[in-house]
Amino acid sequence: MSKVPRHEFYETDEKLTLSIFDKGADPAQVVVKFEPRSLSYTNGDTALTLQPLKGQIDTTKSDYSVGKVKVEVRLVKVAQGRWGALEGDQPDLLTPSQAGYTTSEAVTSQRKKQKNWDGITTKILGSEKGKTSEEDPNVGGDSTVNEFFQKLFSDADDDTRRAMMKSYQESGGTTLSTNWEEVSKGRVEVKPPEGSEWKKWSA
Repeated sequence: MSKVPRHEFYETDEKLTLSIFDKGADPAQVVVKFEPRSLSYTNGDTALTLQPLKGQIDTTKSDYSVGKVKVEVRLVKVAQGRWGALEGDQPDLLTPSQAGYTTSEAVTSQRKKQKNWDGITTKILGSEKGKTSEEDPNVGGDSTVNEFFQKLFSDADDDTRRAMMKSYQESGGTTLSTNWEEVSKGRVEVKPPEGSEWKKWSA
């Protein structure tokens, strides 16, 4: 009857290192077989079989070395991530290469999906064209500034919009606040720039 050696492991996202304590093992007698979801170790009447492995391994990159106290087996994972155990019946995780693209392409694809939301937002804001000076006599000044405030207003929540409207109107255009809690307490005072004097034009 074969003897099962004591063994332990530690891992990173890319690799799992298995230590098989088989003191004085003869490298010429040690046989390690790598399969995608299994590993077998034999040395005379000492044997260890791990099947199925918790995840799939790259059999072409996995290797081992025989020392005086232990045999160190290095398993290179096909899909990055922690196993937490040597064996497990869970199905293989779909790797980027199996999905048809490399890891870098997978990251790029994910980023593109996130950017699509920015594109949708930009498209919506672009469709909200501001009124011309003929349509609204209050429109004027630097178009870039107008666009900035239009975007700020579009992205704001209801309280922020109320605060912006109330502060701008009550202050005669000298104050623009986004703090509704503060603005709602009372009338917003006119605050002309330093060195300037506020005058209300009569019709």
